[in-house]
Amino acid sequence: METLQLERRDGGIATIRLNRPEKRNALSPHMLVELERAFEQLCGDEQVRVIVLEANGTAFCAGADLEYLQAMSRYSSLENLSDSLVLERTFRTIYRCPKATIAKVHGPAIAGGCGLATICDFIVASRQKALFGYSEVRIGFIPAIVGAYLLQKVGDSIARRLLLSAELITADEAHRIGLVSYVVEHDQLDIATAELAEKLAANSASSIALTKRLLDGMHGMALDGALHYAAALNVIARGTDDCRQRIAEFLHQSKSSQ
Repeated sequence: METLQLERRDGGIATIRLNRPEKRNALSPHMLVELERAFEQLCGDEQVRVIVLEANGTAFCAGADLEYLQAMSRYSSLENLSDSLVLERTFRTIYRCPKATIAKVHGPAIAGGCGLATICDFIVASRQKALFGYSEVRIGFIPAIVGAYLLQKVGDSIARRLLLSAELITADEAHRIGLVSYVVEHDQLDIATAELAEKLAANSASSIALTKRLLDGMHGMALDGALHYAAALNVIARGTDDCRQRIAEFLHQSKSSQ
């Protein structure tokens, strides 16, 4: 891949690394297509349990590439729609990936870059160097696609604050409002991310996939519908080989310790 680096490590952990440091890892149509392909590849790999999304250079992702923005300003309505659907498809692929996903944010994550971190299950951020912000309204855009995911993650009040003000916030503030999962000292970012990835990789892959489907599906459901949906997924989970095997191991360990 031209804009990404893809690595698989022992223990079921894979890394996708944004690799346009000279552009502050700004999003381009080509990078979006490669991101979609990389996640599709890893999501279909039974050996992979956790995907870490990180970046080379000083920034995690600075939003849209400047050349991309310039070209976009000349698009027709149909071209803009087609272009928006590329972003929508890529983000949906990442968000609905059945693996646990972690955004390792070591520097600024702005606009679409902030959205890229938002759609991951976890964000681990550097206290000293990470910044978060949705800057679209400053240049006449709207945070349309990323806004849909942010609204689910932090609720209406916080989403309005971030999307309408276009303010940049620190990792500590992003953690306080529920956007970021963990904040660590910059020199501990690699260790903290690796520890989280290993902890997640030790869990049942099928259970993580079904739990993610459960959480995604229950958004917007009334209580009765959510409970029926949860019960149906519970039946599926109980019938998996992983569930049977792990229950048998747990019972064996319990008997051995008595």
